[in-house]
Amino acid sequence: MQKPLAGLNRRNVVRELTAGVTLLAIAIPLNIGYAQIAGLPPTAGLYALVLPAVVYALTVSSRQLVASPDAAAAALVASSIGGLAVAGSADYLTLALAQAILCGLMFLALAFFKLGFLANFLSKPILVGFVGGLALDILVSQVAKMLGVKIDSGGEFVDKVAGLLGGLDTVNGWSLLISLAALAVLILGKRFARAVPWALVVLIVATVVVVIADLDKAGVSVLGEVQAGPPTLTWPVIDWSTWLVLVPSAIALTLVTTAEGLLVSRSYGEKRHYDTSPNRDLFAFGLGNIAAGASGGFSVGSSTSRTAAMDQAGSRTQLPSLVMAVGTLLLLIFGTALLADIPSPAIGAIVAFAVVPLLGIRDFVGLWKVDRFEFAIGAVCFLVTLFIGSIPGIVVAFVLALINLAKRAANPAIDVLAADDNATDSLLDRAPTGAVTAPGVIVVRLAAPLFFANGSVFSDAVKRAITAAPAGAVHHLVVDMEAVTDVDVTGAEAFASLREWLAAQHVELAFSRMRPDARERLVRLAILEQEPVFATNRAAIAALSDTVH
Repeated sequence: MQKPLAGLNRRNVVRELTAGVTLLAIAIPLNIGYAQIAGLPPTAGLYALVLPAVVYALTVSSRQLVASPDAAAAALVASSIGGLAVAGSADYLTLALAQAILCGLMFLALAFFKLGFLANFLSKPILVGFVGGLALDILVSQVAKMLGVKIDSGGEFVDKVAGLLGGLDTVNGWSLLISLAALAVLILGKRFARAVPWALVVLIVATVVVVIADLDKAGVSVLGEVQAGPPTLTWPVIDWSTWLVLVPSAIALTLVTTAEGLLVSRSYGEKRHYDTSPNRDLFAFGLGNIAAGASGGFSVGSSTSRTAAMDQAGSRTQLPSLVMAVGTLLLLIFGTALLADIPSPAIGAIVAFAVVPLLGIRDFVGLWKVDRFEFAIGAVCFLVTLFIGSIPGIVVAFVLALINLAKRAANPAIDVLAADDNATDSLLDRAPTGAVTAPGVIVVRLAAPLFFANGSVFSDAVKRAITAAPAGAVHHLVVDMEAVTDVDVTGAEAFASLREWLAAQHVELAFSRMRPDARERLVRLAILEQEPVFATNRAAIAALSDTVH
C-alpha cells in the first residue's frame, strides 16, 4: 500500500509548501462562495477544508487530487435540502451534515464491494449535461449577487430568472462596479499571470475599498460576522424518516463525485507516472465525507480546478492539502474578523468565474460535431437538471445511459465474409478490406457477446448472407467466436433457431476460436453437444485462415 504523502522528499518540500499556500489562497474565497450557494454559513465551507482535507490527504492513493466542496456539490445540497428546511437555519445545517455522512457511508460501501465501476454509467455527455445544468442554476444566483439584486437563491431556476429580471431596476451601481472590476482582474490575471492567486487578491482589494469608502452603507452587501473558533466534533440528530429522505440526494452526490474523482485521479496518475487505486480513493472520499459531517462541514468531492492549479504549481504530493488545512484552522481561530467586510459582489464574481467553464459549452459543441445522439443525451440531461431538479436529473442520466448502452449493444459489428467474389456482394460492405474466403463458405464474426439485445440481429444477418447467395452456393457457415465472451438464454435461443434453419438449408455449421467459457455456456444451455463441431474441412480451414490473417 502506498504510504501517506508518497512522493515527498527533501528536494521538493519547499515547492510543496509553497503550493500549499497557493491552494489556501484559492480555496478560502471559493469555499465561502460555495457555502453560500449551498445555503450554509461561511464556516461550513471553511470547516470542510480542515479535518476532511487532512483525513482525505492521509488515506487517498492519488498524490494530487484535491478534495473539497465544489460548485456542483453545493448546488445539489441546496436543491435537495431546500425543500426540507429554511436555508441558513440550524435544521438546514443539521440536514447538510447528515447528508455528508450518508455520502461517506456510500463511498465506503462502494470501496468495500469494489463497485466503483457503477460510475462508468455516467458517460461524458451525461456528466456534461448534469453539471452544466447545475452550473447555469448557480450562475443566475451569482449574477444577482453581483448586481446587488435580491432573489430567492433556494428557489427553482425559472423563479430565479424571473426574480433577477424583475429586480433589474434595483441594481446597485457600486455592486456592479465591484463585480466588473473583479471579473476584469480575474480574466486578465488568468491570461497573463496564472501563478498569482487572483481570487484572494480580488477579495482583499475589494474588502479594503468597501471599508475605506464605507460602501456597505451605500447598499453593497457584505459577508457579515463569521463565527470564530476551530471545528468541533458533532453528530446530526434527526429521525430515521429524515435520514431516508436524504438518501436519493446522497446517492446523486456520491455518483457524481465517484465518476469525476476517479477519472481525474487516474488521469493525473497516468500523466505523472504513479499508481492509483480506485477503491482506496473511494475509501478516502468516504472517510473525508464522514469527517465533514462530523465537524460542521458539508459534502466534499474532487476539485478539478484546484487539482489542475496544483499540478501547474509543480505539486506532486498531498502536502499542499495539509498546508491548506493548517492555514484555514489558523484563520478560523485568529482571523475571522477579517472576513466580515468581504463584499458579496466580489464573492459572486469569483464563483461565477469558476462556474462558467462548468457550463460545458465547448463540450456541447464538440458533441454536436461528432455524435448528435450523444449531444441529445447531454442536452436532455441538462434541461431536466435545470428545470425539474438535480435528483430527477441523475435519474434521467442513468436511464439515458442504459438506453445508450442498449442502442449500441443491439447493433454490434458483424463481419460477413462471403463465399466468392460474385456471391453476396451487397453484404461485403462491412467485411474487412481484401478478405477472400473459399468457395461455398461464409465466415461470420460477431464482435460482441451474444445476448437478448442482439441475438435476433445476429441471426438475421447470417440468414441474409446465405439467402443472398445463389441457391446451393453456400455449404458451410463458420462462426468466428473469438469476440463472443458470453451468451445469455435469449441469445442461445436465437442461436438454436438459427441452427435449425441452417440444417433446413443444408448448410453445415462450424466454429472457430471459441473461448472455453463461451463453449461451456453453450453446452450448459443445450445449444452444443459436449464436443462442438469445429472447422475441419478444407474450405472451412481456408476461410478461417483468411479471418485470422
